[in-house]
Amino acid sequence: MPSNLPANTNTDSADATKKFFDTYNRESFSFSSNEVDAVIGYFLKRGFEKVSAINTAAVLLEQAKKDNFSIQKLIDTLDGLTDVKLSNAVGTILNINRPKSSQLGFKTDFAGTRIEQRNIIP
Repeated sequence: MPSNLPANTNTDSADATKKFFDTYNRESFSFSSNEVDAVIGYFLKRGFEKVSAINTAAVLLEQAKKDNFSIQKLIDTLDGLTDVKLSNAVGTILNINRPKSSQLGFKTDFAGTRIEQRNIIP
């Protein structure tokens, strides 16, 4: 039913304050669309899912900007890696940007003899 009353927009009066404190003490970065598309496309080509490719690309772009490193040079460097080495490299970069309580783990093969094995008699 038509009305001349203003539309009810569910706005929170604290939106501006929330936005300010969410971005407080954070650098804002801007990237060209070519860089973003190249990095996302690279990870999609390497078998990452779309969401994973976008999130990984965002972290790598931000880290490259912080380190003043060319993202194209980074992609060229990653291009020579096998899938396992790429996973380890991306995991390490992601861990740098995460709190210690939520870091990603890696499985490593242990080649030595474990202390517990010395007590087992075959």
